[in-house]
Amino acid sequence: MKKGEILEGRIEKVDFPNRGIIRMDNRQVIVKNGIPGQKVRFSVSKVRKGKCEGRILEVTEPSPLEVAPDCIHFASCGGCTYRNMSYEEQLRLKEAQIKELLDSVCRDYHFEGIKASPLQEGYRNKMEFSFGDEEKDGPLALGMHKRGSFYDIVTVNDCRIVHPDFRKILACVLEFARGTGLPFYHKLSHQGYFRHLLVRRAVKTEEILIDLVTSTQASPDLTPMREALLKLPLEGRIAGILHTSNDSLADVIQNDHTDLLYGQDYFYEELLGLKFKISPFSFFQTNSLGAEVLYETARTYIGETKDKVIFDLYSGTGTIAQILAPVAKHVTGVEIVEEAVEAARENAALNGLDNCSFLAGDVLKVIDELTEKPDLIVLDPPRDGIHPKALGKIIRFGVERMVYISCKPTSLVRDLEVLQASRYQVERVCCVDMFPGTGHVETVALLTKKAQ
Repeated sequence: MKKGEILEGRIEKVDFPNRGIIRMDNRQVIVKNGIPGQKVRFSVSKVRKGKCEGRILEVTEPSPLEVAPDCIHFASCGGCTYRNMSYEEQLRLKEAQIKELLDSVCRDYHFEGIKASPLQEGYRNKMEFSFGDEEKDGPLALGMHKRGSFYDIVTVNDCRIVHPDFRKILACVLEFARGTGLPFYHKLSHQGYFRHLLVRRAVKTEEILIDLVTSTQASPDLTPMREALLKLPLEGRIAGILHTSNDSLADVIQNDHTDLLYGQDYFYEELLGLKFKISPFSFFQTNSLGAEVLYETARTYIGETKDKVIFDLYSGTGTIAQILAPVAKHVTGVEIVEEAVEAARENAALNGLDNCSFLAGDVLKVIDELTEKPDLIVLDPPRDGIHPKALGKIIRFGVERMVYISCKPTSLVRDLEVLQASRYQVERVCCVDMFPGTGHVETVALLTKKAQ
């Protein structure tokens, strides 16, 4: 087997998140974006001892699990992975993937399977669309990255994972951008104007926040865009229209400066009877109804909180802290993003909760400043999991119970190994599908301290 060779094989299984496994010539070949049972032609892209990687060129024989994708962009867009499988099969696949990962490190735990997202279409409350072109020097595009491409953009004007309001806003902004004649920001030359379009829409309140992100290399009049957006026949209500300047060389949405073009720079969403104020860049779960399932599951795992001191580490905008606060003695949240901490404090006041406090800073450092001894700890870290030194400090608190919420199960199982080595037993685990159509899933684990 050589790099560049064209071969054909059948995908036996798919490991998390989308690593298809083909076995041939006593070797394992990993190909992405396939589904179990497909026979595919692939090009060998990497060759290592015992393992190879390949890129799928075409499906020569469909899988018995395969269905016609329900999105016209699926073949080209890199946003979704499994829209060519029924939702029931997507859940079975994700459940099996997570169970296999957990079984590799955990013993004698209760696996409670996977809970479905209440919505399978139009579930996302936030999208970051990118400007670019679908082919070199082609017309201006606005949407998602083309599957397998760092540069090419697909205009996803019929995306199925967002509410129709998103699609109308995307089309309106793209028409305005094309009308200016200004180019998009090129990642290599660092020249150009249009960079991203950030849209957030609450499911419960139906409030919408729109943020056009550009470089400072031009200064067109944005009034026509604002007026066109305000005239759109939307189901929701535009709470604010913003313009953010970003001259960062990295391909990320960075806020160097934001001007308010209309309304306000925040909107409100509701979860489990609580109200949350959300700013453009603060973290909030992207599936509001799925988040209710996730946090209700976590609350069940946490159990009795009356008169208890709780640490909510990696607390974001304080959602979990505020869900637990009504019957707790005190909840302390720690979050590195200062904007999210400010939002958490405002949200606690908005919900009449005076037994929550939120600290801004890295958990690794802030944890040394916490003087209270917690009765239980909730962990909801970013995708890479918990810094090893921070995890050591968390373990030293010696709490009887921890609940770990993870958006990346490979990071979770790595941290569970460390926790189990420190006499914590994994008791229960449940998955919540927050991202239908994609390879991602949330996982909730309950750990209890073993007796000496």
